[in-house]
Amino acid sequence: MEKFLREWRQDALNKAQYESAIFIGDKLLAMTNDDNDAFWLAQVHFAHGSYTRAQVLLSKQDLVRRNASCKYLAAHCLIKQSRYEEALAMLGERNPTHLIHNNATKRKTQTRPKPSAKLPVREDTASDEETSNRRYEAAMCYLRGICFAKQNAFDRAKECYKDAVRIDVQCFEAFNQLMKNSLLSPEEEETFLESLDFDSIKAVRSPSPSNTAADDEPADYVHMLYQTRLSKYRNPRAFNTAVESLSTHYGLADNADLLLARADLFYTQCRFRDSLAITSSILDSDKYNFSVYPLHLACLFELKMTNTLFLIAHDLADNHPDEPCTWLAVGIYYFSTDKIAEARRYFSKASMMDAHFGPAWIGFAHTFAAEGEHDQAVSAYSTAARLFMGTHLPQVFLGMQNHAMNNMTAAEEFLKTAYGLCAADPLLLNEMGVVMYHQDRLKEAAAVFKQALRMADEIDSDPAAWVSARTNLAHTYRRLRLHKQALEEFDRVLRDGGKDSNVFAAKGLIYLDQSKPEEAVRVLHEALAIHPQDPIATELLNKALEETVGADAVEVEEEEGEMDAFERELAQRKAEAGEKMAGRLRTGRKGKGKGVAVGDGGSARGKGKGRARGDGFGGREQSLMDITDEEEVR
Repeated sequence: MEKFLREWRQDALNKAQYESAIFIGDKLLAMTNDDNDAFWLAQVHFAHGSYTRAQVLLSKQDLVRRNASCKYLAAHCLIKQSRYEEALAMLGERNPTHLIHNNATKRKTQTRPKPSAKLPVREDTASDEETSNRRYEAAMCYLRGICFAKQNAFDRAKECYKDAVRIDVQCFEAFNQLMKNSLLSPEEEETFLESLDFDSIKAVRSPSPSNTAADDEPADYVHMLYQTRLSKYRNPRAFNTAVESLSTHYGLADNADLLLARADLFYTQCRFRDSLAITSSILDSDKYNFSVYPLHLACLFELKMTNTLFLIAHDLADNHPDEPCTWLAVGIYYFSTDKIAEARRYFSKASMMDAHFGPAWIGFAHTFAAEGEHDQAVSAYSTAARLFMGTHLPQVFLGMQNHAMNNMTAAEEFLKTAYGLCAADPLLLNEMGVVMYHQDRLKEAAAVFKQALRMADEIDSDPAAWVSARTNLAHTYRRLRLHKQALEEFDRVLRDGGKDSNVFAAKGLIYLDQSKPEEAVRVLHEALAIHPQDPIATELLNKALEETVGADAVEVEEEEGEMDAFERELAQRKAEAGEKMAGRLRTGRKGKGKGVAVGDGGSARGKGKGRARGDGFGGREQSLMDITDEEEVR
């Protein structure tokens, strides 16, 4: 009869027929007075939402003291009623860390021994009851973490979650809290994952020792699943390997969680369209998968798809007004349309519905930053940094706000803190370079900008997303007077990011510095063709034109001066030639020049003296000009 009633109760519970399950479970408990039957009756009350009734039942039977599973369920009932102090008093504040030493050995990375017929069959070292108790102890560590998080004791909450997974690596709830709330830095995540005892996960054992590889397969499977949940900044290669294996060998290529992890990787690479394509495919098959919406909405915002944001916000508000993601979507829509006050109101509503909803806190802080209210923005970002200790983004935004307020020392400190959390984010490196640039630490700034671009290449990021970093590097080269490198970077910026009047203006400034006003005029005209009212380009163009006109005037003056000198030299040579010719004529009259006046030129055949005959002085004048021309040629 007991067996019959237990099967009936379980069948009713499986069908969510809670009244039937409660009715039968009550009769069964009266018959047996068994702790296990009391636990399952309380479990039915819990599933029905009757948390007070379940908690009273467990307390009345004194099951909390005797049974670990009943203690866990009673504490969970108190948490559901928001009675966190009472739940913590029931659970106790100390974790059973002695259980960690029994099974938290470091994951083996060496090659496993090949199975042999001589190896004995490994026997269980712990009974099923001990394993069950250990798992409930891990679950209670998770509940302690929930209580501490509700009390804003996030450091203690983090340690409770970590102990829960160390005690039972299959306690995914605790592992998910660590990842979802960014309580660990990317480096801490990887170290923590490798410290877990995945080898404690075993399939149902075969009596033959030849199936050792099959026994170890679940451990590898869970390890790969956990690997996909880690930060995508730290080790994208390991992530891709895990996803490839899970997709190929276990048919999870279309699984929503793996697709979402891949979309998250694309988002960190600034490949927003690729990320959006994946999140859209997930929502097409599961429209109200709320874990997808924060990333999906962020991609829509980056791509300025306000119409799609509007439709999603309306649909969620109509169908799921009790979800924080709904009001996050509404806030992002208003933020994308520059309605900052409305956006702030809905971001605040989402954060009040779930105090640990990171995207809502970040959006709330962004609204103050958008209006230039730096003090309020700093306060909101500081709250986000306290709630989400493992992510570097709040620290980056705090650095940006202090930079906007010209607090360079504070900005540098926040950015260094962010760098300690995540050294692989090109956005962070770019911001560090900007601060160094404004501190006139140009060589250091250039090195950081180059590191940002190198890191973007390593994570296979979209080049168009890092145009600003390359532009900053080009400006740094310009100020260092490394004109060739600066022009090369500006040219690449124009190739990656399209036309930009500021880039053309910067190139014009370099050409002016190189005393190439004609080149400057050319590129500044291109800048004004893009932005005709650009004041900087206009001023630089006027300066370039002035220098061009000045150069032309100098050239004309130089040419005129050369012509004057030439004419003076020509006149001087004419005078010298005239004097020379006149001297020759006078000499001819005194000596052998007697034949000039004889007869009609008969004796003039000798030595060319007949050149004086003809029509007198005019002939000599013509000869003078000929001599002058010959002298000039010489």
